Amino acid sequence: MVMPNSRVRSKDPSAGEVGAEMRSQVRMAALRAQTRRHFLRTLGSGLGTLFVGTSLAQYAKPGKEPASAALDFRRDPSSPLSELPPQFAAKVRRVIYLHMAGAPSQLELFEHKPDLKRLDGQDCPASFLAGKRFAFISGIPKLLGSQYPFHQVGESGHWISDRLPHLERHLDDICFIKSMRTEQFNHAPAQLLVHTGNARLGYPSFGSWVLYGLGTENQNLPGFIVLLSGGKSPDGGKQLWSSGFLPSVYQGVQCRSHGEPVLYLDDPPGTSRSLRRDMLDAIDKINQQTYAAFGNPETITRIAQYEMAFRMQMDATDAMDIHKEPDSVRARYGSKPGESSFANNCLVARRLAERGVRFIQLYHWGWDSHGADAKEALNLGFADRCREVDQSTAALLSDLKERGMLEDTLVVWGGEFGRTPMRENRNGQEMKYVGRDHNPGAFTIWLAGGGVKPGITHGQTDEMGYEIVKDPVEIRDLHATMLYMLGFDHHKLNYSFQGLEQKLTSVKPARVVTEILA
Repeated sequence: MVMPNSRVRSKDPSAGEVGAEMRSQVRMAALRAQTRRHFLRTLGSGLGTLFVGTSLAQYAKPGKEPASAALDFRRDPSSPLSELPPQFAAKVRRVIYLHMAGAPSQLELFEHKPDLKRLDGQDCPASFLAGKRFAFISGIPKLLGSQYPFHQVGESGHWISDRLPHLERHLDDICFIKSMRTEQFNHAPAQLLVHTGNARLGYPSFGSWVLYGLGTENQNLPGFIVLLSGGKSPDGGKQLWSSGFLPSVYQGVQCRSHGEPVLYLDDPPGTSRSLRRDMLDAIDKINQQTYAAFGNPETITRIAQYEMAFRMQMDATDAMDIHKEPDSVRARYGSKPGESSFANNCLVARRLAERGVRFIQLYHWGWDSHGADAKEALNLGFADRCREVDQSTAALLSDLKERGMLEDTLVVWGGEFGRTPMRENRNGQEMKYVGRDHNPGAFTIWLAGGGVKPGITHGQTDEMGYEIVKDPVEIRDLHATMLYMLGFDHHKLNYSFQGLEQKLTSVKPARVVTEILA
């Protein structure tokens, strides 16, 4: 097909007519590509601009503040990650979220329940089973006390087990929420709910919402980076860092703390930096022509992503290279260059935070302690998982604090639900290894850093650690609270999709947990 802007010229007098006809055909093709949805979106944006302009006119008057005005998240399409100001003054500039995939047992870590220990081995009361759904428990299970001893630590007097000896030095900096609950009791939908606000596929992750609302400081690195460890991906898969219905530029970028930071980021053998630049320039011209013809902003986004990948070849490699850290720092984290480990990922997370990455998400797999085998046993595999994360998590908190970064960084640690106070008994039989089933009714998450009261506990469970008896916190409440610390009213951070102003907290009521705010 000859492009309408071709430089070929013809001496034939009819050439002008042919050219005009071809231009008409190209315009008709572009119009056919405009679906009803495209038309309504274009019409809606025009009317929306008129409405917003009229509505905001009142705030030009003295004494009026645009507190209730809709927020404007529009950007130059060629710079989709450029920084935007928060709605109001924020106490947090960046988030490091440490997700323990599989749901660690709060009863072996943070929930000291002497009565449960005293009743260990006795039949579970019928009231614990009536109307409940379990993943594997059947019949009448036995109550199971904590497998590890607890003690109190610090000025806060927090109770903690002996499994986290490094982290316990930081308990006076940590805020525990011990009254988290969820609507889901299977891993994938529960993880989706924690990270996207919805148990179904197709919704943007928390990191994508934050990147959409705030952009990122460093335009040479992705604003939302994901690091995995533990040998497997979380059950929710890549949907956990998907951008959903938001533009694709806001999705998380999965990186590695060993080898190439991003697979296929490096140039192929024999390809020079200048040749790669020439290739990108040629691709950009084609994309610009496509955008001129069809007007799809995702085309401009694609150009921006190509350009970022080109810049990342230098900056990402440097950010991920923990060889550049002193031996003393690597020893503090317990990191070993070249390995895929949570320790390496924690050190990389600090390096990314220093370089202005907005949202850093770590997933560590292996916490599903059913007791089906030794790796899932509370007295075996669970102890290994604790050793894998304890030292490096504590080092991350220390490092951020010493560098003056903890005061504007929010660190979050937790899983997707809790574990039962009953021992798991598949098919009604006592199992060889000790484990607990899923408990969506109560679990613990802790937060540290900017905007959070240090050394406090919010919420309370019953004497068995089974049900919440004080100050329940829903997942959407946690999301609303984190957004507040980042400078947003969760009602105002929204995106138009399928005729609705979509939000991270969905349509159900959500509240900011003001009791934990500093």
